[in-house]
Amino acid sequence: MARRPGAPAAYGEEFSFVSPLVKYLLFFFNMLFWVRLGEAALACLAVDPAILLIVVGVLMFLLTFCGCIGSLRENICLLQTFSLCLTIVFLLQLAAGILGFVFSDKARGKVSELINNAIVHYRDDLDLQNLIDFGQKKFSCCGGISYRDWSQNMYFNCSEDNPSRERCSVPYSCCLPTPNQAVINTMCGQGMQALDYLEASKIIYTNGCIDKLVNWIHSNLFLLGGVALGLAIPQLVGILLSQVLVNQIKDQIKLQLYNQQHRADPWY
Repeated sequence: MARRPGAPAAYGEEFSFVSPLVKYLLFFFNMLFWVRLGEAALACLAVDPAILLIVVGVLMFLLTFCGCIGSLRENICLLQTFSLCLTIVFLLQLAAGILGFVFSDKARGKVSELINNAIVHYRDDLDLQNLIDFGQKKFSCCGGISYRDWSQNMYFNCSEDNPSRERCSVPYSCCLPTPNQAVINTMCGQGMQALDYLEASKIIYTNGCIDKLVNWIHSNLFLLGGVALGLAIPQLVGILLSQVLVNQIKDQIKLQLYNQQHRADPWY
């Protein structure tokens, strides 16, 4: 059938503006984004880790649900929701990074708050416990300011009415390493808080972790910035892919409407 002179060229019925490559790249990006929950590890120190992981898990599920279903079903509303949420997350991370760099001198207060909260919740979560033990062994430290900070924990508290068998003790990760030790002595910190500084320093680390961690942060600001950039790049890729797919879907809708309007046109 002849086409009316001056009418725009028509695409075939099977033609689609939506690229399968963009569509499935965005889907697999969301699958990878779903399993990446490691960023919550540091924040776990400030609140109950179990509650935080539940909240983060729900938010991640909703976000990746919008991205996965939106890309597979070519749903503009879900894709725009995904893109908007990812943009907000990226901007919040960017703002936090800038504020952290500008106010790096105030990092000690935040680190102190995190470590003190971690001490209080030490026995509440196994993952948090392992993280603290790793940190104390890594930085050769014990507690926040000193080893006696462990008295903030209900199990290690030195009060007379504390029935815990760990009363006035410190975790085994505070203990000085013993050469050629085949089996870790998890009771090596028993009663250490009752000893004075000089006596305790023969068995455990007596200096706190706050100053050591703050010094490490100051010494590795560029490294931390690089890690943050590495985490931000996938988010930018997700935002870009979702916007490209939205534009392609909109073009496809326009094409379908155009074909429907001109299907009955004898000159089309």
